[in-house]
Amino acid sequence: MPISIKSSREIEIMAEAGRILEQVHLELEKALHPGMSTLDIDQLGRKIIEGCGCIPSFLNYNGYPASVCVSVNEEVVHGIPSKYRIIQEGDIVSLDAGVIYKGYHSDAARTHAVGNVSKEAEDLIKVTRECFFEGIKYAKEGNHLFDISRAIGRYARERGYGVVRDLCGHGVGTALHEAPEIPNYELVKRGVKLRAGMTLAIEPMINIGGWEVDWLDDDWTVVTRDHTLSAHYENTIVITDGEPRILTMTERT
Repeated sequence: MPISIKSSREIEIMAEAGRILEQVHLELEKALHPGMSTLDIDQLGRKIIEGCGCIPSFLNYNGYPASVCVSVNEEVVHGIPSKYRIIQEGDIVSLDAGVIYKGYHSDAARTHAVGNVSKEAEDLIKVTRECFFEGIKYAKEGNHLFDISRAIGRYARERGYGVVRDLCGHGVGTALHEAPEIPNYELVKRGVKLRAGMTLAIEPMINIGGWEVDWLDDDWTVVTRDHTLSAHYENTIVITDGEPRILTMTERT
């Protein structure tokens, strides 16, 4: 499948979708507290998204039943919100969401510490975020796609973390998932040459333990096989002829 090159008009629509999604994440972060259910988070996220005149990207996507993926502790991604899953002091919670604005998607994820968490949890969240910024140092026209992958994987591995291999980043635009797939680990091949106008969702998923994961019986929730903590950090970016433009982050969130 060819990689879509967006026009300046399309990029500005996606930038607005990204700005809205950033606000969704900021509001969810403010609201997150011990005692709320993961369903509470999802319902708030949907209310904010729809209140901005957007459609939740994830709701009913391939049958996914919610607007926000809420993944707790050893859950890597795609946790299904539930009124029975209560957030506890010391949890880490990954929130992954997307919005559709004028037919274009934005996609972003953040992992948050709830109250006082362990030092190893704090470090995991910090390094996962740093992995993203290491990766996008190479997100420039003329570089190759897997230069991003190599930078993410090396940064995590050198710090002793496991890098999830069974899930990856992706292109994004009029579809939530477009070409290309973007692994978070080093490959022998270099991948396609990056061109201005490519819009990509870069999303390191990093584990305290090994890289291996399993799917739960709901066929959505991905967990670390060794039950160690996992964190997720994602932004939608656009390749330019200079530095990449982060569409889902105007503040350093």
